[in-house]
Amino acid sequence: MTDPLLLLLPLSLALPLVLAGLSVLPGWRAHSLAVLPLAPLPALAAALLAPRGAEMVFPDLLLGMRLGLDPVGVYFLGGAALLWTLSGVYAARYMTGKDRPGGFALFWNLVLAGNLVVFLATDAVTFYVAFAQVSLMAYPLITHDRSARALKAGTVYIALAVVGETALLLGLMLGAAEAGNSLMIADIRSAIAGSDARGAILALLIAGFGIKAGLIPLHVWLPVAHPAAPTPASAVLSGAIVKAGIFGLIAFLPFAAGVTGWGLALAGLGFSGAVLAALYGTAQTNPKAVLAYSTVSQMGLLMGALGIALIAEAPPGPALFAAALYALHHGLAKGALFLGVGVMQTSAGAWRKAGLALLALAALSVAGLPLTGGALAKIALKGAAGGLAELIITASALTTALVLARFLAVLPKAEPDARPPLAMLVPMGALAFAALLLPAILFTGAAGEDLAYALSLSNLFAGVWPLALAALAVIIVLRLKPRAPALPEGDLLIPATALGQAVWRGLAHAAHRAGTSLSALPRRLVPKGSFLVPLSALMGRVETRLGTAPAIALLAALLVIALVWSGLAPD
Repeated sequence: MTDPLLLLLPLSLALPLVLAGLSVLPGWRAHSLAVLPLAPLPALAAALLAPRGAEMVFPDLLLGMRLGLDPVGVYFLGGAALLWTLSGVYAARYMTGKDRPGGFALFWNLVLAGNLVVFLATDAVTFYVAFAQVSLMAYPLITHDRSARALKAGTVYIALAVVGETALLLGLMLGAAEAGNSLMIADIRSAIAGSDARGAILALLIAGFGIKAGLIPLHVWLPVAHPAAPTPASAVLSGAIVKAGIFGLIAFLPFAAGVTGWGLALAGLGFSGAVLAALYGTAQTNPKAVLAYSTVSQMGLLMGALGIALIAEAPPGPALFAAALYALHHGLAKGALFLGVGVMQTSAGAWRKAGLALLALAALSVAGLPLTGGALAKIALKGAAGGLAELIITASALTTALVLARFLAVLPKAEPDARPPLAMLVPMGALAFAALLLPAILFTGAAGEDLAYALSLSNLFAGVWPLALAALAVIIVLRLKPRAPALPEGDLLIPATALGQAVWRGLAHAAHRAGTSLSALPRRLVPKGSFLVPLSALMGRVETRLGTAPAIALLAALLVIALVWSGLAPD
């Protein structure tokens, strides 16, 4: 007999989808914001009550939807559901009086549904559909304001999202083929470990998940999308949606298989991003851009630790639980910091001082201040990583503290006597306190150590010395008052754009000299009767209707897919 508590798993998907459907009805649209906090409640209940390891199968959905909850997934599901619930309370107040509340509620619930199912899916098709839903439905949230800045950020985001989804789809298809066409995630993960195509599959999966999680150099969507999105959307983007990429790596990578090459690559890129993104974030002037670079940095630490686990041949359990605890803490703390931007816009006097104190405490927790939840999450992650990685994670507290000090310094000012709405202040405070306290409750189960271990002199010293150096650096800056640096939000996106424009001008010039259009070049090089003739005709139609740029984009996408496929095809 099925445990009735398992019904919480499909309800976690059904309720957000029902609320999304209701939000388009004219009679319900006015109430669509008020019910946003209700949508994640079944998932939150599932994280607390649903049995672990059991599955529910729905053979008539997709190719046989399977939902289950494993011990690692509980951390991701519970943290995301709590963040979405409190951010929903905040969004209901924040979006009141703004344009298109029904549209915001529609896409909020669609992204939420996909985000939750990513942590519940046990088959690859359900996982991929949910992951793609998160990617594609987040675009209208990012561009909700429809300003030029938001639309530009949305373009960057959706372009990288499509590239990521394509890479992920190819990786999952190859993985399923290696698993004897099994669609179960566990079978695909096991098959990848001994596959001859392991390198290619891992490259595709790391690229697909890395884009979502902000792996350098695939991170550039975060610092442009976060500032452009409405504040509650920024909170869930950073706190929950990027965790879908981290969870994907945990679910599919063949840990304990001794994958040295790709493990080193993931660790190197992750730890490099942890340091470089934080330093770049200190030169930002927009508080949400600062937080975006902080997220890239923190996810870099996580992916670096996962890279180390990919190299090791030991059972991956401790590393995965530590990563899950770290992800849970980061999601809650970073959600509080993002919501704090909106709170500070409406806070003055004593309210502002109290809010700043709370945000400073949340920031110090992210940096690993001893006796906070962040310190416990870092201790768990360092214990699982060990060696040089442990030193890097410890030292990263210095750059984390600096970038979050910058965040506190550039927070917006409010009008005199401004008082924040309780519906915005309370969710921020609840997330901050949850980030401080929940890791203490979960530490023993995740780290395999008791709290006394976290209070040892060595762990306390490791948490203090980077923050002491950061405090000294802040004092020096305050005394000397040097000119504050200001670097553009896009970092690598800026030279990449310049290079793309140069290439585009060169191609256009070559086409002009040839007396033809760019999309017609393939036709002039293809023999009559070749299978490429229909492709050239298709490109011609695309160019005629949409312009030359989409035609070239189509050609580039098809060439990349063809090259990847030909390189992976068996001899």
